[in-house]
Amino acid sequence: MIIKKLLLALCSLLAFITPHAQNYPYQSDVLWVTAPDHPNWLYQLNEEAKITVSLFEYGILQDNLEIYYSIGPEMMPSEKTGTAMLKNSQAVISIGTMSQPGFKDCQLKVSLNEKEYKHHIKVGFEPEKLTPYTEFPNDFVSFWKKAKADADECPMKLEKTFAPEYSNDLVDCYLVKLQAYKKGSYVYGYLTLPKKGGKYPVVFSPPGAGIKPMNPLKDLFYAESGFIRFDMEIHGIRPNLDAETYKEVSQAFGNGNNSYLVNGLENRDSYYMKKVYLACLRALDYLTTLPEWDGKNLIVQGGSQGGALALVTAGLDERVTACAANHPALSDMAGYKAGRAGGYPHLFTNYEGMDTPEKLKTLEYYDVVNFAKRINVPVFMTWGYNDNVCPPTTSYIVYNILNCEKEALITPVNEHWISLTARHQILDWIKQNLR
Repeated sequence: MIIKKLLLALCSLLAFITPHAQNYPYQSDVLWVTAPDHPNWLYQLNEEAKITVSLFEYGILQDNLEIYYSIGPEMMPSEKTGTAMLKNSQAVISIGTMSQPGFKDCQLKVSLNEKEYKHHIKVGFEPEKLTPYTEFPNDFVSFWKKAKADADECPMKLEKTFAPEYSNDLVDCYLVKLQAYKKGSYVYGYLTLPKKGGKYPVVFSPPGAGIKPMNPLKDLFYAESGFIRFDMEIHGIRPNLDAETYKEVSQAFGNGNNSYLVNGLENRDSYYMKKVYLACLRALDYLTTLPEWDGKNLIVQGGSQGGALALVTAGLDERVTACAANHPALSDMAGYKAGRAGGYPHLFTNYEGMDTPEKLKTLEYYDVVNFAKRINVPVFMTWGYNDNVCPPTTSYIVYNILNCEKEALITPVNEHWISLTARHQILDWIKQNLR
């Protein structure tokens, strides 16, 4: 096991003054700088953790200001509140410790010029020992074997249209409509491939959560680097509709208890994500028919919900040769039952009526941790500690349970994002793991 730890804590200030640092409101006048007393943000169980806090306004170091804080396990109610005074432009706050593996979150706020500014920082306590709450059903393998066989009965009907708006001198792009799961059920995607003739590895990339338009330009560097890439839409909605139309669809089908993420959750056969998981396999069916495919390399890659779907696909389909996932969602979703953070979409805090025996049982067949147990190809993962969307607790649980060749890029300061540099590091890792 190889773990590369990106120790950003020691260079917090440099990271935080980057123009597009997403840990802060864009173009804010106020800059928080927080540094744990362990540079890797990790502690032993029952070891006290402390952080040093500094605050800048307009780039000017502040002093004699009162900082308010609340501390508790991540995504859980706070256990301790208090204040700390900036003296000599610093305040030291004890986060305390934990007797069980996990993360603690220190939430900070300050009032300046009658305006409130917030920040937070999480530190971990032996997170490499975290294990899933979610159990592995005895019939997990047979359930998905039958589901795959049933889905295979659906003919692979295909429509492919050239997309000049996303093509250039090096890359051709096509909008693809693909029948999957059942007759009359479709998904869409953008296929990008090098314009130059030849045989190339394939990268399949399922989407992050939500119902929104797609723009393949942000990942065009894959095709420009000699890869075929397929960015998939999972809802059967044409991805080139205007943003306003997508907003209307999302409002009707993407929020609260009306969300696709909980649609049909009371039964493992009616849950919406069954179609999604099987549609990912249909995408591989299509991609492996491409004459430009090199016949060897079939990589899955994605972030958040897309990271979850990449891991699910790798666990379901033996054709996959490598998997790269950043901060995967849908991971140990029932973890809240263990008194700690569970995975996105945070069913027990964002929705009503989810804590029933039937729904908890369905989750076992769809949780990423149970697919991760079945992956036997190389996996690359990256995640941050300050992420409240896909908390580090659940990313660690997925990584810990992988029983394959694996590598992690841990970026403690990150919330729910990765840098452009990290995105290219993922591609470099994929190149290193080609067959």
